Amino acid sequence: MKILITGANGFIGSAVLKLLLNKGYEVRAMVRKGSDKRNFSNLNTEVIEADLLDQPSLKRAVKGCDHLFHIAADYRLWIPDPKNMYKTNVDGTKALMMAALEQSISKIVYTSSVAVLGVHDDGTPADETTPSTLDDMQGHYKRSKYLAEESVKEIIKKESAPITIVNPSTPVGPGDIKPTPTGLIVLDTIQHRMPAYVDTGLNIVHVDDVAEGHLLAMEKGEIGERYILGGDNMTLASILEFICLHEDIDPPSIQLPHNLIIPIAWCMERIAAITGKSTRITVDSVLMAKKKMYFTSEKAKTILGYNPRAGTKGLIDAINWFKEHDYQ
Repeated sequence: MKILITGANGFIGSAVLKLLLNKGYEVRAMVRKGSDKRNFSNLNTEVIEADLLDQPSLKRAVKGCDHLFHIAADYRLWIPDPKNMYKTNVDGTKALMMAALEQSISKIVYTSSVAVLGVHDDGTPADETTPSTLDDMQGHYKRSKYLAEESVKEIIKKESAPITIVNPSTPVGPGDIKPTPTGLIVLDTIQHRMPAYVDTGLNIVHVDDVAEGHLLAMEKGEIGERYILGGDNMTLASILEFICLHEDIDPPSIQLPHNLIIPIAWCMERIAAITGKSTRITVDSVLMAKKKMYFTSEKAKTILGYNPRAGTKGLIDAINWFKEHDYQ
């Protein structure tokens, strides 16, 4: 059995790749030309260069494969020109699904995100059935992932495609080479760059547990169903307190109101547009932080046998990985 992984050099993709190789699967890693391959440079796997916007390359990538994990996505909370994000996350996903169906791939696991799900105003955990609409999606990343998942659902319905959807929450842990926005929170905290915080909450999960959830979805996931792959619901204050306690440093004591930060974020976006450099604070991220992103993984636990460890273990492993690799 040969398995294709898109985005195999990314944070979640490389974790899935390592897990599958450890389980003895034959894996083909799909990456874009010129991509950073540090996350699997020492692994014994086939590598193929392809692009979600290049249909012939996708047909080459899926040829001879039995299963597919589509994990690749453009994950940025701020982008100067969002059109390419929609092309990659929506059009690219549809193109890959159709190429996989032409190849008669027997099982596809599509990596969506909890970002496309609804949340409750009172902070109680949401599940796979919590309703959401495109109008609920704050920012281009969430909108593009929402439209991509809707496209996948349509393909499942029209083409009887063998697709299972997984919705990871907020992964942390080793291998966060970019780093992700959540990884930046960890890194900035241990580097004393987190003087204040806002009242929000995240569902924190170890990236290796997200990888295990992907494998379980391939083995046991029902066609057309989606499964939240999450961990522990934690306030941002408690996340920062845990990191600081682990590192024996003082946690930030200033809680800022969301509306105070919005104009600051707007100014930082304007600067980023001029300089071409990304910004750590975006208007969308501040607006998203107004609601606690709390979720439950009971469906995945019950049906798939998903069993994540404590989210704090992911935070510890992220801290150690950043320090071992001299991130500043």
